[in-house]
Amino acid sequence: MKAMKTTSLATIVFAFSLGVAGAASDTVLESIDRRAEDYWRAAKVIWEHAEPGYQETESSALLAGMLESEGFEVQREVASIPTAFTATFGSGSPVIGILGEFDALPGLSQQAVPERSAAPGRSYGHGCGHHLFGVASAAAAIAVAGEIREGRLSGTVRYYGTPAEEGGSGKVYMVRAGLFDDVDAVLHWHPSSSNGGGASSNLARVAAKFRFHGTSAHAAAAPEQGRSALDAVELTNHAAQLLREHTPDFTRIHHVVTAGGGAPNVVPNFAEVYYYVRHPDPAVVRDIYDRLVLCAEAGALATQTRLEIDYQGGIHNLLPNKVLSDVALRHLRALNDLEYDAAEREFAAEIQKTLSAPKPLESIREVEVLDGKVRPGSTDVGDVSWVVPTAGVRVTTWVPGTPAHSWQAVACGATTIGRKGMLLAAKTLAATAEELYRNRQLLTEARREFEERLEGKTYQPMLQPGQEPPLDYRNRPSAGDGGN
Repeated sequence: MKAMKTTSLATIVFAFSLGVAGAASDTVLESIDRRAEDYWRAAKVIWEHAEPGYQETESSALLAGMLESEGFEVQREVASIPTAFTATFGSGSPVIGILGEFDALPGLSQQAVPERSAAPGRSYGHGCGHHLFGVASAAAAIAVAGEIREGRLSGTVRYYGTPAEEGGSGKVYMVRAGLFDDVDAVLHWHPSSSNGGGASSNLARVAAKFRFHGTSAHAAAAPEQGRSALDAVELTNHAAQLLREHTPDFTRIHHVVTAGGGAPNVVPNFAEVYYYVRHPDPAVVRDIYDRLVLCAEAGALATQTRLEIDYQGGIHNLLPNKVLSDVALRHLRALNDLEYDAAEREFAAEIQKTLSAPKPLESIREVEVLDGKVRPGSTDVGDVSWVVPTAGVRVTTWVPGTPAHSWQAVACGATTIGRKGMLLAAKTLAATAEELYRNRQLLTEARREFEERLEGKTYQPMLQPGQEPPLDYRNRPSAGDGGN
């Protein structure tokens, strides 16, 4: 691979000519501070709704309405997804997109208390902090729009309301619909238990459910008449275990059995296993998935059952962009004023008693540089990054050491610990966008790096021809509890 270019000396000099390396203007930051209570109320409403992927009706409407009231032109139900939308303000170039998510996770109902306590009346919870994600990104877009309205910036800001990130791959369908074709750069962030940024990547992923249809029979009186769908699942899983030995480094294959019968004395006529395949290279993911299908076909053949495959598509790895990432990282460092008061420290101490790997509370002031790292998770932001230069940061919204997709993350997300991180993320995104509007050379450099990293590759979504968004994937009995 040829060496990557970094930001030129001329670009750096130009950036410093704007001020202290493109420091955020007071008006951008004041816009967020002035509306901070409104944003927090919105985040808490979304936290309380805790809506599943593709069913975020109230959450999507709240965010779209918030942006519309600020003068954004809102396009609802884009990409044939009822809860997906775009909100655009301004005109002309550059066009800078800001991503917002708002779906919750099953099995994570939790109150805002430091012990396990499910919230009455709901089974979902914001274990990945998407209620904070969506609102902070909207706050940043509104702050930028204010600068455009007053003539201090020129160009277009576009907020993307992106549903079903947790396993539903909503952004993939939005990319396929061409919604990012005119965009110069995209910014995003994610809640976390630590702060970080940089030109990092992660794992591409495909998901599929293997469903086996057999023949029921009395397991004791007439076992010879039965054809066990559960046996087919077990053979598939055994073959997949053997497959793991013969895959490239950094491959991840994991599964859950979502249906396997109801009684030991009845040969199961239906069983299902749900698989994810991951690797840093999308081409490797496709190849391993094809081999996994052979494992499932072998299971069906050996048990004389019928195999049905529910291929749920896949997502690409993140394509790093150091030019954009360096700008976002610098603003995160400059703006990071996180500090816990006495009540927050007391709450944090109680949460940390439940954690297996707590970290010092003082680490909220640290910002990790992630350049060159391949993180183990997956996100549909990856597909966006393959069609437009993209960069993001992670911001502390949970007690240090808290794992994502946990009840502890849900609890933190409705406290002032989450609020402070949300506002820091909003300011970081707004300041980063502001610098990109003022210093167009950065966008030129980012585009050049983007094209070099592609190296002539053509983006192809990991979808089957004509595949539609799985709008009911959280309604299905075997939906499972996982996310990305």
